[in-house]
Amino acid sequence: QVQLVESGGGLVQPGGSLRLSCAASGSILSFNVMRWYRQAPGKEREQVATLFSNGNTYYRDSVKGRFTISRDNARNTMYLQMNSLKPDDTAVYYCNMKKQFGDYWGQGTQVTVSS
Repeated sequence: QVQLVESGGGLVQPGGSLRLSCAASGSILSFNVMRWYRQAPGKEREQVATLFSNGNTYYRDSVKGRFTISRDNARNTMYLQMNSLKPDDTAVYYCNMKKQFGDYWGQGTQVTVSS
């Protein structure tokens, strides 16, 4: 059983940056799809960014050009670099990693963008 632990959330002013980390308790080499989701109060959880094992990425339109998803296999960690943050980015962010016969979630980390 793989456990995922997120970190890096916090309070930031509009226009600021944060880097979220998702550390796995074991090797991430076998995971072929990695995603970040977010859920704002009163809203449904939405997909933010996806990284496939072939290196292809997907971003929702509202974060394109501002967010970057990446992975470091040596550190068993996935990242979400978030720049030019806006109040609408305020949400709990969750990491998700998928492999054959496995679908794992982190506990979530709060990101608040406010002046």
